[in-house]
Amino acid sequence: MPDTLWHSPRTCGAWLAIPCGAAGAALLMLALVRVMGLQYATVPDRWLIFMLVLMLAALSLALLALESCGWQLCLLCLLPVGAALFYRVLCLDYCSYDYYDFLGPWTAYFRNNGGFAALKDSVGNYNVPYLYFLAALSYLDVPDFYLIKLFSVLFDIVLAWGGFRLCRLFCPDDSPRPSVAFCLLLLLPTVVLNGACWSQCDAIYAALLLHALACGLEKQGAASLALAGLAFSVKLQTVFLLPLWAALWFTGRVKTRHLPLFPAAFLAAIFPALLAGKPLPDILMVYAAQAKAYSALTLNAPSVYALFPGAVPAEASFPAALGTAAAGLLAAGVLLALFLNRRRVPQQALLAGGAVLAIGIPFLLPHMHDRYFFLADVLTLLWACTDRRRVFLAALVQTASLGAYYTYLKLERAFPMSVGALLMLSALLGAAWGLFRSLASPADRPQNAQERPRLHSRQRRAG
Repeated sequence: MPDTLWHSPRTCGAWLAIPCGAAGAALLMLALVRVMGLQYATVPDRWLIFMLVLMLAALSLALLALESCGWQLCLLCLLPVGAALFYRVLCLDYCSYDYYDFLGPWTAYFRNNGGFAALKDSVGNYNVPYLYFLAALSYLDVPDFYLIKLFSVLFDIVLAWGGFRLCRLFCPDDSPRPSVAFCLLLLLPTVVLNGACWSQCDAIYAALLLHALACGLEKQGAASLALAGLAFSVKLQTVFLLPLWAALWFTGRVKTRHLPLFPAAFLAAIFPALLAGKPLPDILMVYAAQAKAYSALTLNAPSVYALFPGAVPAEASFPAALGTAAAGLLAAGVLLALFLNRRRVPQQALLAGGAVLAIGIPFLLPHMHDRYFFLADVLTLLWACTDRRRVFLAALVQTASLGAYYTYLKLERAFPMSVGALLMLSALLGAAWGLFRSLASPADRPQNAQERPRLHSRQRRAG
């Protein structure tokens, strides 16, 4: 055998991929050990949970293979995928107040009142697509506590896949950065904690939005609007990013004929609840009720109101109205900047505009919760994967957001809320500057998917 073969890039990659794959498999075996010690599960339940974890690992690798990643890259990614799932297994026994006070009782209500038949009743304050899942859980003789978390972990993987697709639009075909983005999203602390620890489901609407944005940038307008409509049917927080679809429209990436697909997808998502007998006004008023549920200007969110703790009464209406107006002006300003440059808006500027919206709107709006910067966490990380100059900005957002998570999960502050708000304000200013730069120098932007020929998947895999 020629000596040069041992020094070829493919062979060197194999030498690195095999130990990484072995280490990833070892982490999955450690996850088995941890699963066998879960506090609220019987032995059969534990084996089922472990099989679900293995299926999630297999899904991660299958999605990478679907995107034409070779076997070496898939083995390399097995290490971070195994680590991400192991960390999530460590969180599974944590019972958050959100499960204890809300998700658990809602699932119990479905279990005691006929499952899907109870969809017609007033259960919970989430929109009906997530309630379908809770109703389905009520038929299973498995602790819903763990299945609720694993359902969110499933969408963590779908979220990472959306990040892969978005990042790929800004990279050469042979770049490993999309795979890096996939792995980093799975390992991002707030993404790990949101579902596996907190029992929350922000990964669902965020995953749908990432795929919707990727479709929009690829000029697949029908899929983009349909996915955005589904995201809106899951969570009201979708509105933080929705203004960006106006920019996709006036830059020609989304066509006018595609616009009705947004409400059509929303109506399709709520249609099963209508069939079950739930009144349409009850469904349509869910988001209005959520907006009025809390009077505090900030609920541990690192928003502008955290800069002045105690200086403004918690129920003051004028600051709330002022913040709402400022959020509207911010969205209008981003759209105006993109509209004035609509004939030459680069893909990078649209990603930057999305980051500004995802940071700025929850920063300015009143009554924001601690996890409402989830979209900002994700988009700034992806921006950093496409442009190394944004790494510090992503670190600012993640630090501020993680501080809010720490407050909820540990019932103590890692640092004052005002510090988190200053970090988020700095990130907002940095994102706005990045948007300005991307619009001012479009000729310097990376070549994107619309401007270069795509290699056939077989050719990409052969490399």
